Amino acid sequence: MARICELTGKRPMKGSIIWRSGKSKKSGGIGTHITAITKRKFRVNLQRVKAQLPSGEVRYIRVAASTLKKGLVTKAPRRTWKKGDEAKKA
Repeated sequence: MARICELTGKRPMKGSIIWRSGKSKKSGGIGTHITAITKRKFRVNLQRVKAQLPSGEVRYIRVAASTLKKGLVTKAPRRTWKKGDEAKKA
């Protein structure tokens, strides 16, 4: 399963780690120098949330934490019925 937010379409991004050595000029050194650059990935902070979709359907979706903070997800209402209640009524 891909690491993609179902609402916003956020996905992992490529980046790099920059290794530096030396003491900065501000701290009294002669300056820092880049010694290596390696590839890395910035992964999306995905959360599995039970949400109510615009169609009224309630299901689990995988959304980014930033999407939850923005309030783009409508949480599903808590159910009030028990699992065996429907069988007893019929």
